[in-house]
Amino acid sequence: MLTPRLIESSLAFCQASPRQIFLAYSGGVDSHVLLHLCAQEPKLRGSVTAVHVHHGLQVQADDWARHAETTARGLGVDFLLRRVDAHPRPGESPEEAARNARYAALKPLMRPDDVLLVAQHRDDQLETVLLQLLRGGGLPGLAGMPASMPFGPGTLLRPFLHVRKQDIDRYALAHRLDWIEDPTNRESVYDRNFLRREVLPLLKQRWPACDRTVGRAAGHCAEAYAVLAESAAESFALVHSARDNTLDIERLGTFDLRRRRLIIRHWFGQMGLKMPSQAFLTQLFDHVIGAAGDSDPVLNGQGCQMRRYRNRLYCLRNGQVEDLQPLDWPKEKESLMIGKRMTLNRVVSTDGIPESVWRQSTVTVKFRSGGEKIALPGRRGHHLLKNLYQEIGMPPWERAALPLLYLDGQLAAVADLWIGADYYREGLYPCFRLALARH
Repeated sequence: MLTPRLIESSLAFCQASPRQIFLAYSGGVDSHVLLHLCAQEPKLRGSVTAVHVHHGLQVQADDWARHAETTARGLGVDFLLRRVDAHPRPGESPEEAARNARYAALKPLMRPDDVLLVAQHRDDQLETVLLQLLRGGGLPGLAGMPASMPFGPGTLLRPFLHVRKQDIDRYALAHRLDWIEDPTNRESVYDRNFLRREVLPLLKQRWPACDRTVGRAAGHCAEAYAVLAESAAESFALVHSARDNTLDIERLGTFDLRRRRLIIRHWFGQMGLKMPSQAFLTQLFDHVIGAAGDSDPVLNGQGCQMRRYRNRLYCLRNGQVEDLQPLDWPKEKESLMIGKRMTLNRVVSTDGIPESVWRQSTVTVKFRSGGEKIALPGRRGHHLLKNLYQEIGMPPWERAALPLLYLDGQLAAVADLWIGADYYREGLYPCFRLALARH
């Protein structure tokens, strides 16, 4: 029997004492029942906020948003609306795009000790495990959805995960709830809908308890994966550098192929990337890790780019390498935003570029095009930036994004690494040094 006690028990089980409870409220029957249960318990109702994500994909989307707000406020529950662009990107299915957009909208709401409630139930778990099985998923996929998991700085909780779908529907009818019916749920062109409408009814005729037994199998897979993940973490720690998030290729090669695959998958999980496919791993080991030491191999896929440099394996997220253009640096500004991921700051110091020189010059920031040279304090002659980068072991793709400071068209400094001998002064106050912040 569904009662508010189920929500309280779920919170207690995951040892959550939430400051704020967010509830993912689509307006469909499952999330409506979850919302109704929370509203029946005054202790829950006061801390719950229903969040409706407007995907903008259906002509009824505005009506659904209004219905969701009216329903939530009618139950005495706070309400938030979030609008997203849920159109699929290359390589994304419509279902995946909508799910990713929802979670991307919900995660910024979370703070430490907050909880997000979602209304996925036992049939949803059955569908998830079957889809993973049909797609050749490994243990993480066959483990299905956990009852609770970290979500941003808070916790995502699925209190209905062991509840039958028919019990949810029965509750909705008994309480005369008014919910939204998404017409796309009737379209069997989507894999999950096909399973739900065409396959599961047949399975349940033959095996009426298949939702429960498959859920139990998912639990076994989750336990096995937890043990495997502990072992993977131990091996991962032996090859991983936290300083630059790279793997030592030589040490990685001391493990057998199965363990190497496990380490790479663990790495991807740590970064929040999609688990690499078997084909991707084969290409990675053959064409990147196995490439000649003096080559610059590249493998794109899985939302990232894999590269190697000086016995280190790098994983660069898509968009991490930006196309950067020259910028003017106004004299009155102490910092300059560079692309989306860097800020170059001007810091007052007793050595560096004299303030008087800076303020009398036209200051610009450019990026490497090749052939640049700089004279360094205490070293003879001019040095190619390429050679200096090689001295400090900087990978080629990072060099292109490193900001170069020009004063009146002359190279004066290379990010926060070097200041040209013609501009560097000691014991003069005030001077400016550069500090590069990456975000």
